[in-house]
Amino acid sequence: MYPRVGLGIAFLSILVVACSSRSHRTKVFNVKTYGATGNSRADMNSKAFLKAWTESCKWSGKSSVLIPKGTYHLGSIVLKGPCNGRKEFVIKGMLRSPNQPSTFFIDHWITFQNINNLRIHGGGTLDGQGASAWPYNKCKTGSCKPLPVITERSATVVFNYFKFWNDQQSLRLDFVNDSEISNIKSLNSKNFHFNLFACNRVNIRQVTLSAPADSPNTDGIHVSSSGNINIDKSVISTGDDCVSIGPGNRDIHITNTFCGPGHGISVGSMGKSGTKEDVTSISVVNCTFRGTLNGVQIKTWPEPTAAGGFASNFTYDNILMENVDNPIFINQQYCPFNLCNPQGSSKIQISNILFRNIWGTSTTKDAVKLKCSKSNPCHNIALENINLIGPGGVASSSCSNVHGRSLGRQKPPSCLS
Repeated sequence: MYPRVGLGIAFLSILVVACSSRSHRTKVFNVKTYGATGNSRADMNSKAFLKAWTESCKWSGKSSVLIPKGTYHLGSIVLKGPCNGRKEFVIKGMLRSPNQPSTFFIDHWITFQNINNLRIHGGGTLDGQGASAWPYNKCKTGSCKPLPVITERSATVVFNYFKFWNDQQSLRLDFVNDSEISNIKSLNSKNFHFNLFACNRVNIRQVTLSAPADSPNTDGIHVSSSGNINIDKSVISTGDDCVSIGPGNRDIHITNTFCGPGHGISVGSMGKSGTKEDVTSISVVNCTFRGTLNGVQIKTWPEPTAAGGFASNFTYDNILMENVDNPIFINQQYCPFNLCNPQGSSKIQISNILFRNIWGTSTTKDAVKLKCSKSNPCHNIALENINLIGPGGVASSSCSNVHGRSLGRQKPPSCLS
């Protein structure tokens, strides 16, 4: 009797171990199994990717979509959740975006929506082929170059084509939580490289984003209406902001990241809409800027009709500036292309901002510029241990409508008391 009980227990133990082992396996859905090849048209590969994702998403447990080594032409796709269990999107090859003008009006290339516990990685590359679109990408300056007319489409679609063609982001995450992007490259995006909207608890690390310095609107990472976003150990070289932090964000942390060329790391543009816009708890720590238009920047529109809002609790610490035009810049008169009243006064309240241990070289004499709102002056702005050298070894600082303090070394001499 007892030996049989022992055998039964042993059998159950083996069964539990086997089931446990199986539950920890990752089910792999290879896009090649669904017809994706390097020779296929973009629309055929898109169907294969969507099929692989749909089955992976339905799989109960951990699963991954695998893109093996090779080059795959891929049209615009939306990979939707919610999914069952943890999911991976493993890019080992190169994905190449269409370069036909008839595809430019789509505002995304690869989008993930409504997903929790997603990991995007693999060492592969996203090639946005942005050079095909950049020559036309001047609509925001009022000098749009006409695009080919799509005669087979309706007038409404043609209108949308002209309106939205230049907003195609390479990788877009909407309502994605508890997720990670790591160890991938993005080249020559048509618009933003990465765009995060309404995301929470997303880590981005060890990514390389690259586009020429003169490529228009190619922000590296744009974040809006999101929280608890961490960007770490990344290299961003592009034609616009390396990281742009829009309204509605909280707890955005950027560490150990290189920026250049580009327009720096910016918080803004706030105050243009008619809704209240807040940004809080931002940190940029242990970062390097080289040859950028700006270093660390906060910008708001001088719109008297805006609903207002606040930008508060920011820390910029231990930052090296190398040949940066505007290393430290608060600009509450941001008004590009005369799209607003430059004489207006911003309703955005900026407060509790710390600039500490920032050193290096400025290509302009005004290395520190704090230009705040007349109606809503900046409060509690701190400059601590600043050492910036301008052209010919000379630099200056300028302040308007600012209340704050300076501590430690101040080069240039602080404009704060």
